[in-house]
Amino acid sequence: MSGAGDGAARPRSGRTRGAEAPGSVRTLERGLGVLWALAGLRQAPLSAVARAAGLSVSTAYRLLETLRQQGFVDWDEASGLFRIGLRAFQVGAAFDAAQALIAAADPEMRALVAELGESANLAVLRPSGGGGWTAAYVHQVEGPQLVRMFTQPGAGAPLHASGVGKVLLASRPDEEARLALAETQLTAFTPHTLTSPDAVLAALTAVRADGYALDDQERELGVRCVAVPVRSAGTQVTAALSVSAPTSRLTPGEVPRFLAAAQAAAGRISAQLGGAG
Repeated sequence: MSGAGDGAARPRSGRTRGAEAPGSVRTLERGLGVLWALAGLRQAPLSAVARAAGLSVSTAYRLLETLRQQGFVDWDEASGLFRIGLRAFQVGAAFDAAQALIAAADPEMRALVAELGESANLAVLRPSGGGGWTAAYVHQVEGPQLVRMFTQPGAGAPLHASGVGKVLLASRPDEEARLALAETQLTAFTPHTLTSPDAVLAALTAVRADGYALDDQERELGVRCVAVPVRSAGTQVTAALSVSAPTSRLTPGEVPRFLAAAQAAAGRISAQLGGAG
């Protein structure tokens, strides 16, 4: 099989699982360049993709074949044309969904902060290294009495020791949650942290029944957090909304007020996303 010309480029049928990964950052850069060039062309023969990416035909072919095996590129044998594949579309769709979530949440989070005077956080469930999961903060609106904590956007939150983590994990079936915990190191961040799978699973049962989660100094001493689900596509939990504050301000007596405000905000966000509040 030769990659010397459009007609000679005949990708092998089917995907090769476990294909050797690119061996350098340069290879990755070139592969992304090829994908970007193809996106601009919509569909094109090998020579046009190579020319647009500024690569030789043979190099472009090798990169396109790797991308095809992984589902990011499709190749039509009859026409000899390459086009963007389903997995590339899924990446773009995930970006659109994330942007829609933040766009819907931001004004409601700002209103929530104005009402309570404390920071509001938004998190989603994402894969972590080693086959596990983490709650990733994707947006935050800081309160006027900001106390710098661990909840900056981009940071991860442990599933067993955070309000958002427990809300997100509780949205998964019990067996799936159990498997996720088996892949998670249940680190004791404070004396209040739940460190056994059974204790976490019991907490998840309570979250499902109550409709919210409380992080009561489980991640950081002196910090309390109330978290509630944000839904899309009917009843599917797509994110978790939380309000964090020092325990001196978010006292046990204040939890019902914070919870009611967070649930109302989450309901409005969910309505914009097409979900049930």
